[in-house]
Amino acid sequence: MKYALTFLCLISLLKVETMLFDFTKTCNISDWRITNDDVMGGISTSKISLNTDGNGIFYGNVSTENNGGFAMTRLPVSINLNDNKKRIVLRIKGDNKSYQLRIKSKSFDRYWYIHTFKTNNKWQVIELPLEDFYPSYRGYKLNKANFKWNRIEEIAILIGNKKDENFKLEIDYIKI
Repeated sequence: MKYALTFLCLISLLKVETMLFDFTKTCNISDWRITNDDVMGGISTSKISLNTDGNGIFYGNVSTENNGGFAMTRLPVSINLNDNKKRIVLRIKGDNKSYQLRIKSKSFDRYWYIHTFKTNNKWQVIELPLEDFYPSYRGYKLNKANFKWNRIEEIAILIGNKKDENFKLEIDYIKI
């Protein structure tokens, strides 16, 4: 019995997760910011809001006109990582499109560490290993090591599939 309890305690330690953001009917989404390609002349549009179920909805239209082609929502965070935190977990419902989850170890960095994920039109739990996030700047992979830091200061979700498209991503939570 003693060993069984010790084993259960060890398992629970391994599954400790930190909530990065939990969308609920009463959550405050005012810290989520929109950054679209209009910062460089594009005309893509996007918004983030809550639906009646309390889930986050990131939606809009991506346009490749005027050398555009992306929409992004981002959130400043302050997460210290340890050896138990090796992946980011999202519970989402998508639209059969690809998105990027982006993270920064320092909010003032000009580049992001990114990981692409594909959605379907059903609820999915997607696990993205931190070690698989690679550095990228303006769509180009950088000649640097993948993510290996002990801190995350910003997260973002971006859509930029190099085509004109409407999009809608429903988000329940983001954990690490």
